Amino acid sequence: MRILIFIITSCFVVFIRAQKSNPAPSVPANDDYHGVKILDEYRNLENLQDLGTINWMKSQTNYANSILDKIPNRNYYQEKRLEFDKRQGYSISDLKIARNNKYFYLKRNGDEKIAKLYYREGFQGKEEMLYDPADFISADKTPDNKNEFIINYISPDWEGNRIAISLSKNGKEISEIIIMDVKGKHIHPEIITNTEPANVGGVKWLDDNSGFFYSYFLINDSQSQEFYKNTKTILYKLGTDPKKLIDVFSSANNPDLKITEEKFPIILDFDVHDKYYVGMLVDYEDYRQTFIIKKQDLLQGRKNWKPLYNRDDKVRSLQVVNNEGFFLSRYNNTPNYKLCKTNIENPDFKNPEILIPEKKDEVIKAYNVTKDGIYYTTTKNGIEAKLYLYKDGKDIPIHLPYISGSIDLQSKGKDYSDIWVTCSGWANDEQRFRYNQKSGTFSLESLVPIIEYPEFKDVIVEEITVKARDGEEVPLSLIYSKNLKKDGKNPVLIDSYGSYGTSNSPYFAKGYMLWALQGGITAIAHVRGGGEKGEKWRLGGFKETKPNTWRDLIDCTEYLIKEKYTSKDKVAIWGVSAGGITVGRAMTERPDLFKAVILEVGMANAIRDEISANNNAKEFGTVKDPKEFKALLEMDAYHHIKKGVKYPSTLITGGINDERVAIWEPVKFAAKLMASDASANPVLLKVDYEGGHGGNVSVEHAYSNLSDIFAFALWQLGNPDYQPKENIQK
Repeated sequence: MRILIFIITSCFVVFIRAQKSNPAPSVPANDDYHGVKILDEYRNLENLQDLGTINWMKSQTNYANSILDKIPNRNYYQEKRLEFDKRQGYSISDLKIARNNKYFYLKRNGDEKIAKLYYREGFQGKEEMLYDPADFISADKTPDNKNEFIINYISPDWEGNRIAISLSKNGKEISEIIIMDVKGKHIHPEIITNTEPANVGGVKWLDDNSGFFYSYFLINDSQSQEFYKNTKTILYKLGTDPKKLIDVFSSANNPDLKITEEKFPIILDFDVHDKYYVGMLVDYEDYRQTFIIKKQDLLQGRKNWKPLYNRDDKVRSLQVVNNEGFFLSRYNNTPNYKLCKTNIENPDFKNPEILIPEKKDEVIKAYNVTKDGIYYTTTKNGIEAKLYLYKDGKDIPIHLPYISGSIDLQSKGKDYSDIWVTCSGWANDEQRFRYNQKSGTFSLESLVPIIEYPEFKDVIVEEITVKARDGEEVPLSLIYSKNLKKDGKNPVLIDSYGSYGTSNSPYFAKGYMLWALQGGITAIAHVRGGGEKGEKWRLGGFKETKPNTWRDLIDCTEYLIKEKYTSKDKVAIWGVSAGGITVGRAMTERPDLFKAVILEVGMANAIRDEISANNNAKEFGTVKDPKEFKALLEMDAYHHIKKGVKYPSTLITGGINDERVAIWEPVKFAAKLMASDASANPVLLKVDYEGGHGGNVSVEHAYSNLSDIFAFALWQLGNPDYQPKENIQK
């Protein structure tokens, strides 16, 4: 057996060396940032029109696929997920409920790749299919069988008589909107283009359903540096020409508001009985500047927006109900949020009425105002969710149907008692309940069948905390079989993110469970920079404090090794998007600690990220500021790759249509790593030429990408079912 392993390994080393002898074209650039000279060896790869760049990306993708094809069971995860989908029968997403109780949602049958639009009259109503995205013809009317449109957002009008349907293709987020009359299924001939309702602003119907607001992008080239700049809120009136834009909220329409080019001016959710529209300037910061205008003023073409609150007021999650504004506040730098209220016509955001003070060990996450009071949710360490009702000045805990890691709330608004609670967890599939406040009971109203997964019966969840090097307690979720032995031999896949105050909340992740079935441990490291423990936790991994993010991951890894869950040659780390900073810097700071690394559409070149279409300077910093530049350089994994170091096996992926992380970031990282790595470990670059940032693709496509990630990790961590049987050199 040792001889066989030696032969395969020797052939593999030859193959990897051959691959690394095909280096990326290099045209270096020298930059000077505040007196710090930086050499960028692969600046040329940022030019995605360059033939050398195009050919190298394609050759590397072909090479990566040739290697992945040699892994036995490469498609295991994809096949199992499709099998689970068929077992369940169908899945439902993006549920919207109109005031008259009409249900609209996306439904995908287990044997379908793409979801279709359905509706029913009430929960018990008869289901009817409204629209199949396969029937969509783009505004440019260009026939192309390779383009696979999906519905990425829906918005019914107040009465559910019409519905706006947003569609996109090939992983892109830029979308087109069509309008359908629900009765008769008539599609209006007008098509709205250059919008992203699923991500920016949504679609907000007028009180009389005669039109709606949406966000408009001046250009639709997502690779352009101008893509996200100077967006507008447009008022569209049904039946009119979408090209004749009615601009109601933008830097061009409202120069007195001094809206900078990187802000997204949107109109927040409102009720038909509200007197005002609230406009917000959205960016990557938690606290944003807002304005207010009387509805009739805006609809009559006036531009008299008035300031409502600014960033210094530290307000978020504003909901206007009649003349009252409800919101979460951290004014005076309180550690966490409190739920507050103020009069919207004479607001005082610095001294509001405090309804729910901040809680000691819980973070208020979301709330819904209903006829019966305010329902709100909290989380502890990002993994333990609770539900409360604030009514008549009392804070009432509500006992959930089962212990939940995360909770989502849905209601019909302040004039209705209806409230739905969706519970889920690492080991519990999502279930939707209607809560009856009078009886204090939950009734199951799931739109999808609740099925059993007997293969997961022995999988357990362990929630622990790991003491980081500076004494902070880092939450760590572990998913594994109850029969697992702590002998240091278990393959561990650690998923970590840690940016934007986003919590890695529990959900029923079948991929994690499948990993456990194959004798492994899935670990979710809730590192600083996320929102698991509130605002302090977010700021603990923000700009200058960002090193805490990847060092928390390193400390969690060392803990798992120390406690015999695993060992160095059995650890893979996985980061997606901004998680590329986390795993990229953990890898470059401690290359000895990990066997395999996966950067999925990962941010890897922080000091150049600012020049991409999606400017993340508010979250990570700007090179224009000396202090922030220093922080950016520290979090730049590309510039921390060193010549002659032995790095772990690495799989690097990117989407050609990615609007959030420019494809050249993972491409440059891969090029430099291949040129610098002194090990015989594989460095694979796989560009998805039919995808973007991971979403807006068919489930089969998404499952295939995930299957590659799991297969690569299991191959590298030594799972015998994933070891190539043939000569890897072929």
